[in-house]
Amino acid sequence: MANRQSPGAGADSALVVVPTYNERDNLEPIVRRLLTALPTAHVLVVDDGSPDGTGDVADELAADDERVHVMHRTEKAGLGAAYVAGFDWALARHYDAIIEMDADGSHSPEDLPRLIGMLGPDGTGADVVLGSRYVPGGRTVNWPWYRELLSRGANVYSKLALGVSINDITSGYRVYRREVLETLQLHNVASQGYCFQVDLAWRAVEAGFAVAEVPITFVEREIGCSKMDAEVVREALVRVTKWGLRRRGNQAANLLRGLKR
Repeated sequence: MANRQSPGAGADSALVVVPTYNERDNLEPIVRRLLTALPTAHVLVVDDGSPDGTGDVADELAADDERVHVMHRTEKAGLGAAYVAGFDWALARHYDAIIEMDADGSHSPEDLPRLIGMLGPDGTGADVVLGSRYVPGGRTVNWPWYRELLSRGANVYSKLALGVSINDITSGYRVYRREVLETLQLHNVASQGYCFQVDLAWRAVEAGFAVAEVPITFVEREIGCSKMDAEVVREALVRVTKWGLRRRGNQAANLLRGLKR
């Protein structure tokens, strides 16, 4: 795999990065569905030392199928760090389409062909494709009202603070062209959770990459517990507010410079 050639964006050079922490019961079904929906794709499970044995399940899947790969990390270092490690692994192996997807079944693998299809051939499509709950055709299923209210509020606040036109900037179901991840300074990204997704999408927009949204149905997990907590929400609020204020400050500075000319 290390010397794998890059055949062009598409399912045959796609890697799905699936971070896990205590997802033993969810992992095998979602990987099986994923490889059925996109048979030529590869999967990288990034396990943060799950005490429930998720890493062992991942190893069994990898032993049975050469399309499945596993990265074992020794501690729970957060979603952002897991994705950055997975992105590094993907870029070193020359995958063209790199995908984020949750392990808990909330993201339907059957949507992957549509998301990847939006990249288009030879760079004619989008550079980043988000699976969106908040565009026409998108929806959530079995989500508690307070979770949906929090999610919608976070997206509206981020959209206004950062001046972006993305409706679901917190979406964790997304596809990147490799050029996007090569361009962004991933190791400067300290954000986690919601904020990690906002951070990368905003960096992509600021770098001039085209971002598209594809409607998806987001289904609340049936097994296990959500990793969302008050600290993740607090981080997102603080960081997005800081980025928004910095953006406003830059706009004001540019306006003053223009007036002095």
